Amino acid sequence: MRLLSGATASRIPCPLLSLARARARCLPVSAASGTAAFSSAAGDGGARKPWLFVGLGNPGKVYHGTRHNVGFEMIDVIAEAEGISISSMQFKAMVGKGRIGDAPIMLAKPQTFMNASGESVGQLVSYFKIPLNQVLVMYDDLDLPFAKLRLLPKGGHGGHNGMRSIINHLKQNRDFPRLRIGIGRPPGKMDPASFVLRPFNRKEQEELDFALHRGLEAVRIMTLEGFNKSATYVNTVQSSEMLNR
Repeated sequence: MRLLSGATASRIPCPLLSLARARARCLPVSAASGTAAFSSAAGDGGARKPWLFVGLGNPGKVYHGTRHNVGFEMIDVIAEAEGISISSMQFKAMVGKGRIGDAPIMLAKPQTFMNASGESVGQLVSYFKIPLNQVLVMYDDLDLPFAKLRLLPKGGHGGHNGMRSIINHLKQNRDFPRLRIGIGRPPGKMDPASFVLRPFNRKEQEELDFALHRGLEAVRIMTLEGFNKSATYVNTVQSSEMLNR
């Protein structure tokens, strides 16, 4: 069972843009112009709706760099790579707005603490009228091997309290994609609540960085080419990597 923890994530240097994705340069927008663009998306049925990328974690220095906050780290990697400033507070979340190619995107880090993440996500989805298939939630997963990613189109909360809260605030609708980021199982008989509060050692952080960069690539593919191509990239690339080890 998932318990409370998390942190604001450390920024990780932007990786080299890979192959065709390098063409999709994100154009930063000012806070004012970004808000205007997203407001029109909320009120104009003909406007293109933004993608909402949500990373789960807990605010505050005490949680900085802990396992439960890899969702925050994923958001910070995207923001760093795409030149997006996460500097405004909207609906209980730190938010940044920009574009990948011609697609508007919104990055969000709920500041409600993990177990109440849905309070923020539900309001963002409702206000900006974002289709649920354009809401990607990124979070830690104890049941995946460390640094392994899994991208799914929908599903339950799997015992994760942040996801449980989001599903509750979306009126039990589970039809939104999620990127699960493996943090592995606690060693021995360690309490999972203590394990998710542990920071990464240097080797783990290096391995996690590669995983987060794969997540960045997945976000680019999803925004430009759709969920299916992104899922194929995320869920098959690691199988071939494991064979080469």
